[in-house]
Amino acid sequence: MDSAARDNDSGHEDEDKTERLARNFNELLQELRVTQTGIQILTGFLLTVPFTQRFPDLDAEQKYGYLTVLCGAVLATGFIIAPVALHRTLFRQGEKEWLVHAANWCARAGLFVLALTMAGVVWLVFDVVISRAAAVVAGGLALAFFAALWWVLPLVKRADAD
Repeated sequence: MDSAARDNDSGHEDEDKTERLARNFNELLQELRVTQTGIQILTGFLLTVPFTQRFPDLDAEQKYGYLTVLCGAVLATGFIIAPVALHRTLFRQGEKEWLVHAANWCARAGLFVLALTMAGVVWLVFDVVISRAAAVVAGGLALAFFAALWWVLPLVKRADAD
């Protein structure tokens, strides 16, 4: 099934392009609301970590790992919140089609960075609590889990539909 057919295969055959774009954008914003809350909580939590008593006990690799996941959380936050900022900036400017495509790109980029960040957080926690070897395994499994659930499963479904 091609993308044009998928666009019209939504049970909304009677809507025009403007209505479809508005619906697509609203659906995307609804999806992002859940993600925005989670990533903001994760980012806020990560920002407090250096102020804990155990932070000075981390070795150099753990501190670099922490800074990496913190940067990932900040990037993911930026990507996930960007569609709202774009909408506010372009409100009633006749840019709905561009806005839907840009918001979709930001959401995908944000989810990609979020998956990497979550795997990094799992790596860091396992490294501090158990061992570096356990951290590599746990972080890899977390990344595989997110990749399978967020990308492989939908791609398999899309391939089945084609």
